[in-house]
Parts: sequence; structure tokens; C-alpha cells
Amino acid sequence: MRFISRLLAPLVFVVAYALFRSSMQQKSLKKHNFVMKLFRFCADNGHKKALSVYGHLLHFKGDGIQNRIQGGIYLQQAAEKGDEKAQYQMGRIFENGYEHYFQPNAEKSLSFYTKAAEQGHQLAIKRLVDTYAQGELEQVADSLKADYWRAKQSPL
Repeated sequence: MRFISRLLAPLVFVVAYALFRSSMQQKSLKKHNFVMKLFRFCADNGHKKALSVYGHLLHFKGDGIQNRIQGGIYLQQAAEKGDEKAQYQMGRIFENGYEHYFQPNAEKSLSFYTKAAEQGHQLAIKRLVDTYAQGELEQVADSLKADYWRAKQSPL
């Protein structure tokens, strides 16, 4: 049964995301809750994009601390699977800490920012430029590393 659920997760995610983006879902709490259940099904079956989307929704818009922590857990799973948006957010979460569950950790923060930046995430690149230019996140100021990441920034 678990195998079938994992096979269905990508298809269910496409449906859930389409419903989530539609205006029809925004008018009904019942429909919203249904879409959130679909996202959770996909996330619980390891779908990387679902882990990221559902994690973002719970962490940034969820009701209560427990939902926000659970969102962070889903984000961390997505980040570990290589989702660059989740990696950037985990960099922020570990930089600042969140409640008692995510303690500030400069090493983890820098690692997640670097992984996101290596995939071209512009906010992560900007954060690394600032980190190395100003010597933040327990790093010594390093103009060579700052210039390396600055060269990877997209012109606005």
C-alpha cells in the first residue's frame, strides 16, 4: 500500500497544486482543508515539492506553534531532498532559531544557504555575499568568497 501511495503522490500533488492556485478553493474553508489534506498526503509520502509547499504553508501561515514547528520539519525534509527554496528557508530558520525545536546554529544555517546558492537561489547568494563580506554566521570576513558569490548574483 505504501508503494502505491508513493506512486500516486506526484499525481495527487499536481491536482492539489492546481486546486490551491484556483480561485475556487479560496472561497471555501472546506475546500481549503481538503487541499491541505492532499498536500499532507503527498508530503507524508516523500514528494519533495509537496514537502516544500506544505512546509511553507504550515510554517509561515499555520495556526499555532505546533503547526509552525511541523512546517519547519517538512521544510527540513524538503531541504535535505534538495529543494532550493526550502534550503534557503532552513538557512533562515537555523540562523535565527525558532521556538525550542530549531536552535540557532550558524554551521547548519551556512550549509543550507550554500546548498541553495549553489542551485542559483538569489536570496541565498545575497546572504552569502553579506556573510562573507561582513564576517557573519561565525565566518571570518573573506573578500574572495564574497566576490565569488557576488559574481553569481543575477543583475536586477
